[in-house]
Amino acid sequence: MRVMADERGRLQEILRCDDELFAGFGQVYVTTVYPGVVKAWHLHRKQTDTIACVCGMVKLVAYDGRPSSPTKGELLELFIGEHNPMLVQIPAGVMHGFKCVGEHEAMVINVPDRPYDKEHPDEERIDPHSGKIPYDWARKDR
Repeated sequence: MRVMADERGRLQEILRCDDELFAGFGQVYVTTVYPGVVKAWHLHRKQTDTIACVCGMVKLVAYDGRPSSPTKGELLELFIGEHNPMLVQIPAGVMHGFKCVGEHEAMVINVPDRPYDKEHPDEERIDPHSGKIPYDWARKDR
């Protein structure tokens, strides 16, 4: 996610149809999250999400619970946003979510490869603090 800056401002490409990560186009949407708030856990059985945080910072976490996956049971924790621009692709079947770790509301863009179907949503949710996923969303002072 290269940033091109000049005296007028900045331009940052997020995803192009000729990028290796491009999985198809379903829709593009923006979601925001307030400081300290967790938006998790959810997964899609068919949909691939391609996520970028364009304002603020979030801790993005993915958990692979797919039975036949070589990374079954593994967690991935990334800090993405203004200070670490990154495009992250979440494959179908992987639980994921994010938490705003900055002082201000964060803005996340998602480019899923399928449009949202209100009649038959491809979405499963688990409470982020239920303990069903082995992850603690609390801040870690290392």
